[in-house]
Amino acid sequence: MKYFIYIGIGLFLLSCNSNTIYKKPKNLISKDSMIMLLTDMYIASSAKNQKNKFLKREKNYMILVYEKYKIDSTRFDASNTYYTSRVDEYSDILKKVKSNIDSLEATYRAIEDSIQGTKIIKKDSLIPAKEQELDEILEEPLERTTKKLDKKELERSR
Repeated sequence: MKYFIYIGIGLFLLSCNSNTIYKKPKNLISKDSMIMLLTDMYIASSAKNQKNKFLKREKNYMILVYEKYKIDSTRFDASNTYYTSRVDEYSDILKKVKSNIDSLEATYRAIEDSIQGTKIIKKDSLIPAKEQELDEILEEPLERTTKKLDKKELERSR
């Protein structure tokens, strides 16, 4: 009875190990195109939860990505299945996708920082002018109150 259990466990473990490598599909997306496609797909999937300029959430940006690359979802699925069966190639693809996204993020952060920097510079350039105006406004009332008033002027003010 013990032998049947050991044989059953051994067969179960051997059957779980799958090294299936799929055949190359006829309409395979090239590796470079797949990198660009996956980059746009990751951006589209993350943008799905963000509101657009009309404060609405677009239901599915993936359709726009498919239209951009002029492919359909079945062609992408076939190519993605092929590349995922080749782990080394797919990991290289994903590393390049990550570097693309990181470089896009750095570019947009630099643009955002330059816009923020421009706003700060504009604010800083106005501060001395406003301080000078405030100083001029404050000096005028101080000069008036420091005058000595005659008795006649005091009586008029009452």
